[in-house]
Amino acid sequence: MTSVVLLGKPEREIPKLPYEIVYTNTRDMEICSMEIEPILPGKEIPAASESAENLCCWRYGMEIDVLEYMYVKYARVWIPDPEEVWKSAELLKDYKPGDKVLQLRLEEGKDLEYSLDPKTKELPPLRNPDILVGENDLTALSYLHEPAVLHNLKVRFIDSKLIYTYCGIVLVAINPYEQLPIYGEDIINAYSGQNMGDMDPHIFAVAEEAYKQMARDERNQSIIVSGESGAGKTVSAKYAMRYFATVSGSASEANVEEKVLASNPIMESIGNAKTTRNDNSSRFGKYIEIGFDKRYRIIGANMRTYLLEKSRVVFQAEEERNYHIFYQLCASAALPEFKTLRLGSANYFHYTKQGGSPVIDGVDDAKEMVNTRQACTLLGISDSYQMGIFRILAGILHLGNVEFASRDSDSCTVPTKHEPLIIFCDLMGVEYEEMAHWLCHRKLATATETYIKPISKLHAINARDALAKHIYANLFNWIVDHVNKALHATVKQHSFIGVLDIYGFETFEINSFEQFCINYANEKLQQQFNMHVFKLEQEEYMKEQIPWTLIDFYDNQPCINLIEAKMGILDLLDEECKMPKGSDDSWAQKLYNTHLNKCALFEKPRLSNKAFIIKHFADKVEYQCEGFLEKNKDTVYEEQIKVLKSSKFKLLPELFQDEEKVLSPTSATPSGRVPLSRMPIKPAKARPGQASKEHKKTVGHQFRNSLHLLMETLNATTPHYVRCIKPNDFKFPFTFDEKRAVQQLRACGVLETIRISAAGFPSRWTYQEFFSRYRVLMKQRDVLGDRKQTCKNVLEKLIQDKDKYQFGKTKIFFRAGQVAYLEKIRADKLRAACIRIQKTIRGWLMRKKYVRMRKAAITIQRHVRGYQARCYAKFLRRTRAAITIQKFQRMYVVRKRYQCMRDATIALQALLRGYMVRNKYQMMLREHKSVVIQKHVRGWLARRRYGRTLRAIVYLQCCYRRMMAKRELKKLKIEARSVERYKKLHIGLENKIMQLQRKIDEQNKEYKSLLEKMSSLEITYSTETEKLRSDVERLRMSEEEAKNATNRVISLQEEIAKLRRELHQTQSEKKSIEEWADKYKHETEQLVSELKEQNSLLEREKEEHRRIHDQAREITESMEKKLVEETKQLELDLNDERLRYQNLLNEFSRLEERYDDLKDEMNLMVSIPKPGHKRTDSTHSSNESEYTFSSEITEAEDLPLRMEEPSEKKAPLDMSLFLKLQKRVSELEQEKQSLQDELDRKEEQALRAKAKEEERPPIRGAELEYESLKRQELESENKKLKNELNELQKALTETRAPEVTAPGAPAYRVLLDQLTSVSEELEVRKEEVLILRSQLVSQKEAIQPKNTMTDATILLEDVQKMKDKGEIAQAYIGLKETNRLLESQLQSQKKSHENELESLRGEIQSLKEENNRQQQLLAQNLQLPPEARIEASLQHEITRLTNENLFFEELYADDPKKYQLYRISLYKRMIDLMEQLEKQDKTVRKLKKQLKVFAKKIGELEVGQMENISPGQIIDEPIRPVNIPRKEKDFQGMLEYKKEDEQKLVKNLILELKPRGVAVNLIPGLPAYILFMCVRHADYLNDDQKVRSLLTSTINGIKKVLKKRGDDFETVSFWLSNTCRFLHCLKQYSGEEGFMKHNTPRQNEHCLTNFDLAEYRQVLSDLAIQIYQQLVRVLENILQPMIVSGMLEHETIQGVSGVKPTGLRKRTSSIADEGTYTLDSIIRQLNSFHSVMCQHGMDPELIKQVVKQMFYIIGAVTLNNLLLRKDMCSWSKGMQIRYNVSQLEEWLRDKNLMNSGAKETLEPLIQAAQLLQVKKKTDEDAEAICSMCNALTTAQIVKVLNLYTPVNEFEERVLVSFIRTIQVRLRDRKDSPQLLMDAKHIFPVTFPFNPSSLALETIQIPASLGLGFISRV
Repeated sequence: MTSVVLLGKPEREIPKLPYEIVYTNTRDMEICSMEIEPILPGKEIPAASESAENLCCWRYGMEIDVLEYMYVKYARVWIPDPEEVWKSAELLKDYKPGDKVLQLRLEEGKDLEYSLDPKTKELPPLRNPDILVGENDLTALSYLHEPAVLHNLKVRFIDSKLIYTYCGIVLVAINPYEQLPIYGEDIINAYSGQNMGDMDPHIFAVAEEAYKQMARDERNQSIIVSGESGAGKTVSAKYAMRYFATVSGSASEANVEEKVLASNPIMESIGNAKTTRNDNSSRFGKYIEIGFDKRYRIIGANMRTYLLEKSRVVFQAEEERNYHIFYQLCASAALPEFKTLRLGSANYFHYTKQGGSPVIDGVDDAKEMVNTRQACTLLGISDSYQMGIFRILAGILHLGNVEFASRDSDSCTVPTKHEPLIIFCDLMGVEYEEMAHWLCHRKLATATETYIKPISKLHAINARDALAKHIYANLFNWIVDHVNKALHATVKQHSFIGVLDIYGFETFEINSFEQFCINYANEKLQQQFNMHVFKLEQEEYMKEQIPWTLIDFYDNQPCINLIEAKMGILDLLDEECKMPKGSDDSWAQKLYNTHLNKCALFEKPRLSNKAFIIKHFADKVEYQCEGFLEKNKDTVYEEQIKVLKSSKFKLLPELFQDEEKVLSPTSATPSGRVPLSRMPIKPAKARPGQASKEHKKTVGHQFRNSLHLLMETLNATTPHYVRCIKPNDFKFPFTFDEKRAVQQLRACGVLETIRISAAGFPSRWTYQEFFSRYRVLMKQRDVLGDRKQTCKNVLEKLIQDKDKYQFGKTKIFFRAGQVAYLEKIRADKLRAACIRIQKTIRGWLMRKKYVRMRKAAITIQRHVRGYQARCYAKFLRRTRAAITIQKFQRMYVVRKRYQCMRDATIALQALLRGYMVRNKYQMMLREHKSVVIQKHVRGWLARRRYGRTLRAIVYLQCCYRRMMAKRELKKLKIEARSVERYKKLHIGLENKIMQLQRKIDEQNKEYKSLLEKMSSLEITYSTETEKLRSDVERLRMSEEEAKNATNRVISLQEEIAKLRRELHQTQSEKKSIEEWADKYKHETEQLVSELKEQNSLLEREKEEHRRIHDQAREITESMEKKLVEETKQLELDLNDERLRYQNLLNEFSRLEERYDDLKDEMNLMVSIPKPGHKRTDSTHSSNESEYTFSSEITEAEDLPLRMEEPSEKKAPLDMSLFLKLQKRVSELEQEKQSLQDELDRKEEQALRAKAKEEERPPIRGAELEYESLKRQELESENKKLKNELNELQKALTETRAPEVTAPGAPAYRVLLDQLTSVSEELEVRKEEVLILRSQLVSQKEAIQPKNTMTDATILLEDVQKMKDKGEIAQAYIGLKETNRLLESQLQSQKKSHENELESLRGEIQSLKEENNRQQQLLAQNLQLPPEARIEASLQHEITRLTNENLFFEELYADDPKKYQLYRISLYKRMIDLMEQLEKQDKTVRKLKKQLKVFAKKIGELEVGQMENISPGQIIDEPIRPVNIPRKEKDFQGMLEYKKEDEQKLVKNLILELKPRGVAVNLIPGLPAYILFMCVRHADYLNDDQKVRSLLTSTINGIKKVLKKRGDDFETVSFWLSNTCRFLHCLKQYSGEEGFMKHNTPRQNEHCLTNFDLAEYRQVLSDLAIQIYQQLVRVLENILQPMIVSGMLEHETIQGVSGVKPTGLRKRTSSIADEGTYTLDSIIRQLNSFHSVMCQHGMDPELIKQVVKQMFYIIGAVTLNNLLLRKDMCSWSKGMQIRYNVSQLEEWLRDKNLMNSGAKETLEPLIQAAQLLQVKKKTDEDAEAICSMCNALTTAQIVKVLNLYTPVNEFEERVLVSFIRTIQVRLRDRKDSPQLLMDAKHIFPVTFPFNPSSLALETIQIPASLGLGFISRV
């Protein structure tokens, strides 16, 4: 700490201003801290300079005099630079007050001397530490000044590729000039619902904040987008509107956004122009209001424009252009439709050639014209109106070429037949003479008369230009009106969000009236901005209840008063305009006289008397007075306007219609726009006073009024600010020009925001965040239960000056620099801790290394020392012998020399000693005498001095002891009465106890260390012992080997002798062998030659075989690889198809729910239901399951039969029901035959019509043939049924036994049952006939696409009328009417199709052949058995569809979207055909079985009659085998219920069942078992209607439950488990061998016997898929709020990742406050999910899939948020994420779910966390990252590296070069360019077969289910 006392006498106390200087040096990383003491009143300080040009530190919240003492060695500062604006440098020595220069070193290593201003002594600004560079919010910086802001923006833009940055409440957006993947719908979803500070800066965050505040506060919002043209204002506004359209759910209203965006090309062409700074500068402002309804959906928009620069139409400065539309017209002059405009080159027209730059590089004006015309068409401006607009614009160009000839000084004329004026008059449709006359004359009106006065040439030119400007301005307003009409909302607007796209501050070499108005508008906006920022600051302070003091911020009200106040610039300008001879010079003199030297903001240039200077908030601007009056008046003569109004050209008078209405200055036009440029037209005759009122409406007056209206609108809304920055003028991507950027920063108010923030308390922390960040600075005793009090106590110790911080209700407020000071203390503490950890670890590593080295050294030393010892012993022996010899020789020499020297020495000593003794004696005698004298004198003196001293000391001691005794007595008296004494005594005892305890601990440590040493010595001893033992063993083994070697030597010698004997024998034999060898030598040579030839042949054959074998092996390997690849590809295709199928199911369920909702709404709307039989529409969607249709028919038609049964049983005639049915069957057969004939005839007509229809799919013919065959089969089956019924009737009537046919007889009951079932089958057949009829009608409708809803309505009405006997006839009539309509439509389209018949005939012929072949195949299939028929039909159908698929794949090869739609429709149709085919075949088989059963029972009855069995015996016969105890004992695993109890069963078992009670108290899957046992009983009874009805009711009941309680996880999980169990039961007991492998013999006996429920298994599987997807959505909704908080924000490991200092945009706290989610919350929720699923008995494989999906959601959401949050990308956060992932993995291990694939779904998140922690410097690191991050895409890796942010000073940023290296290495990787993961992705689910070991006969039904009406069978 350094205390500084400054000179000067302040009138008040200056608060202590601590400003923390944190700077680092590459050499010693020294960190310095300096704090300045407060300056008290009475002390002197030097006066500070108030120069506006100074970069005064007061502006940035710092004092110059204070900062002088912060500039020490190694401090980093910013110095001005002409090229880079600011350069970084480092101080080489401390700055001392009075120094005139600073010794600096630049970053490139160059040393320089920086001279200080001798007047101001201004010091350069300090630089922020590297840890704070790149912050999301500029207000988070420690030092808030211009270079810091500029550097932070540059680092984020260039290094991190981040274009958005917060600056308090402002979003700074830098145009990247490159398309970035940060605006997709996934990004919108990520930002939706998030707080503004939680995510990285983005335009979506601002839009979300505005939308949220609009919906929450019920207050309109404004987004003020400002900046230069080309900075990205329009793009920012576009993305904001896109966000609103997406988030508000207004997909159907998205065309509003498209229309608003389509208006941009129009508005840019007529309102943008090239200036010296920008090629596409917007020369007007616009305010777009986006309207919302009460549900906050976009309904419309409205546009207001401000201050069009009309003077540009007639004048352009050097290197500038007129509005783009003129050059587009000239570039398109060669178009045929533009010939009448008589246009030419832009250099030909006066209005387009003045700037001398008619062409913009890289811009094609002709193409831009095409875009403009297309935009006009999209907005509803017709071609005729477009040509009218172009005529007016061309007329303006020709008007500019009109020239005047002077007659004299006061008059002029137009040349005769002047061509430009002729063209102008022709285009405008006016008279040449009138226009020529009024261009050179004007009409003056007085009170008494009117006269015409000629005008001078100069006035004529001005009048011409004024007319051109007036026409263009009115045309501009007309176009804006039409754009607003196209965007007008038809619904009442509830609220709006306004987007203001306004021009920025402008200063050119020549600044005129337009720049003056633009800068005036920016002054007003800047004032509104400052007041809003000030208001927010004040509200924050008031909310936190801290003292509020006024902040001294720049208020530009004086500048605004200078412009708009009374006697201001605008007032004087209007006054001068009223003067008869007013001029620009006189107006300038009035300005000088009024404001010069009186207003500090007004100046006069030195070298000009026609200009003035205004000090705006951004910069000084010099305005040229020339043209101000003319532009402000903008006078247009009324006579010229009257000529234009009399035009024959219709559009031209429309432009001037609004001028006839007198509007007040503050009123608005009917379209809602603010009037901006109403031109005061001079009337010929006007009432007194009227002209003066209209003349008051000057351009400046109108603009001031419109600006006031705009400010009122903005003040009535909540503003949000977006400041767009243009990084360079060349549109280079990611290129940052510091000069241009700092100009815009100064002009847009960003630096003013910084200054206001720095003036108060810019740093704000919640108590919990402060505690978490600075917990390391607290001791354990400082931590209290109350976090707020803890923070207060710590801050009072750390910062002594209480003025540097304030305690609010929820936050702590710090002044600038205090957070940096705390960060420095924290960094020091952490550095000390790191050093300690490093010291300990390095010590342990070195000790470990030392032990290893010591052991190795000891071993080496042992061997070396042994060798050295042996060598040394030998050396000693030799040395000893040598020494012995030398000893005796040297002894002789030395002894001889010694004797000689001894004799001489003795003689000398005797003489010398005698002389010395005599002298000594004399000396001793004299000293003795002196001592005796001195002794007596000194004794007397000492005794005298001692006595005097003793008496003084005794006296002093007495006095002192008396005084001390008195004090001690007083002290003892006080202590006797005080308790503190005892406390001190105890403190002393405690200290002693602590010392003793410490000694004991130290002794224990020493004891432990001794034990460790002893153990190490024992280990060493044991290892040495083991080595010695091993050496002994090795020596023993070598001794044994030596013995063995000796024995081998002896044996070898014997062997040598033996070999010598054999050698002699072999020598003798050798001779004989050589003789024999010579004999056969020639023969062997011949054989060898032959063998060599054969060998060469064999080798060639071998090579050939080997080559063939290698080729075969290579081919085999390649085939195997291809097989593996194809297998993998097929697996992927299978998964894709499964996923696509499940997505279709999901979409179908959604549409089904939507259909049900609409149906319910329709039922509610219909007050009186129609009476009669209710039937399901037979024209149901092909996706609707047929079982639903059949069940509805069954339920609806069984009701009257059940109602009729009791009455029929009591009827007197026993055969009445049978006769009625017989009659009904005959009638139906006749009607069906007639209908069949009609259908056949219509089918032939449809086939003929198909050949003439192009859009008819080829599959229709085959479908008609297929359905015709089905219909024929149904006819034959119905005929058989009729014959069998007739035979049954005949057999019964011929029987004469009255007891058999009696009403109570068993035969009678059996007959009634049979007749009932037959009648039901006949009704089903009837309905199937109706289905076929309706399908044929719908197919005929498909032939003509133009058949609209009228036909469908007629058909729907016809179907609903089919309720009685006459419904077939009505259907036939409707069919005839439909066919007539079809024939008429075919005739009308015949002519249009004649040209296409020739090309289609060949195709039709092939299709006919294909249809005939399919007919033959189907006919053959019908002759096969039912099982074979199904397989064959399916095979043929699949083959045909495959061929068609290949054909259409080639047909739609260029359009994949059409091909995909075709495939989806083909799949649906295929599934429908397969289901229909299987259903009909099964129905036929079932009917045949039933007929056989009927015939068998009737035969048994006849046999009983012949044997004269009594009725009583007949009644007892079926009862006799029924034994109740035996059934109870041998329970068959079936449940019986009555048909009328089916709804009760569904209600109690499904609709009203509580999952929690069932899951806890009963066996899992009990409802599924009960339902299956009921199905088994229906199968046992062979009752297909009961099976169908039960299954249908079950499925519909489950759907109702899920629809009602679909957001309850327990309910969805419960029914998913039971649906799967029901599906497994249907498979397990289906009787198929594949599902019976795991069954017991008893379970095999329980298999279904009569029905094949395979199609219902598919339906249940689809239902299970839908339930699974709903389960995933439910758990996703539950987990979604927990994931980000628990996985990212919460600090699971406390203290690892502290919260960095943040700015105004506070992020959500990462600390686990009350109510926030933690990782434990996620794990508890996972435990809850898992326990619920296990309790419900869900299949383990299905649980694994659910867990995998949950972990994927967790990983995807976490990674997506990590990629969008810069504050989360740090090393410590990577550790937190890895720890959290490890906890999730531990959960998987505990639940035995590691093999579920859930861990693999977290791999991208794990790799992202590893990427945050790995080293990121060298090429080896880059290679390691590329190999490690294989689950991340290249975009994700680069994004994480760009977002990596150090949280502590020990971390380092990732270099841009390293990121480039990563991009180069990953260049060849082929992965998705998408940045975010698809968090909504659902993996395809499978349901592996899981048989149950539970025996059905053992299941008991609890009474709690309320199923007492069910009986066990």
